[in-house]
Amino acid sequence: MGQAWGFGRFGGPEVQEFFDRPDPVPGHGEVLIRVDIAGVNPMDHVLRSTPIPGLDSGRPFPRVLGMEAAGTVLALGEGVDGLAVGDLVFGFALTGGGTYAETTVLSALNTARIPVGLSATVAATLPVAGTTAVDALDQLGLPPGATVMVNGVGGGVGLLVARLAVQRELRVVGTGSSTKREPAEAIGVRFIDYTAGGVATAARELVPEDFDGIVDLVGGASLRTVAPLAKDPRNVIAVSDTSVSDIGGRFVERRLDRENLERAARLALDGVLTPAITAMHPLAGAPAALAAVENGHVSGKVVIKVA
Repeated sequence: MGQAWGFGRFGGPEVQEFFDRPDPVPGHGEVLIRVDIAGVNPMDHVLRSTPIPGLDSGRPFPRVLGMEAAGTVLALGEGVDGLAVGDLVFGFALTGGGTYAETTVLSALNTARIPVGLSATVAATLPVAGTTAVDALDQLGLPPGATVMVNGVGGGVGLLVARLAVQRELRVVGTGSSTKREPAEAIGVRFIDYTAGGVATAARELVPEDFDGIVDLVGGASLRTVAPLAKDPRNVIAVSDTSVSDIGGRFVERRLDRENLERAARLALDGVLTPAITAMHPLAGAPAALAAVENGHVSGKVVIKVA
């Protein structure tokens, strides 16, 4: 038996609970891992709150929270190639395992070995945040010298998008609350404090000719405020708000395969996708970890140290 943290029904934080469960058995194309580090992401509380078509597996309650993890392979299901028991790996729990737990199953196709020199802590941030940054900027395909806005630059994904954009020699403007200014400016971002109001006016003062691309991590009204600042509405890429298509933009095209994970790991080793890990909680502190992300009270990346 091992401990896990998840939810007994859809809803708010009140539906979350700790529970014991047997180690899951890896099915075809899955690996069982002992979780060392689990990443905490905004999508975790979104999936807890309501069923989402295409993402809701329909598995029984209680369900374990979490989508990304790093750890050690304990067992292999049938049909798994390229991985072995004892490997240190990182990847996605896309088949319903959840990662806020002592053990979980990952999809083998969405799991990669942790390269020598990369810590499990950093590796655990790459499946969601790291590959999202790569995918969003690849989808924009902007040349060096182009301008890009990162709307919501202070979070775990936003800072990685900004780091990668700077490495690609793009001119980066980021929006965020006042507490997010210092980490953003430290990596070369020109910062706009959205709590002061007048985001569009401040952005046009910095980039009068409008932006070659926008990566939106906020959605909703904030997305609709910044979208008109793009020269071409198709170059507004949203990470969380699928309604971006209603205003002519595009939702991020995700590549979750092993090859893209390995690419993100190489970028992390090179210091490009190094996350700003601002909080590490034990498994017992998982409620506080997710609450901080859900409430928007943290900058950078939050992780849970399970092992």
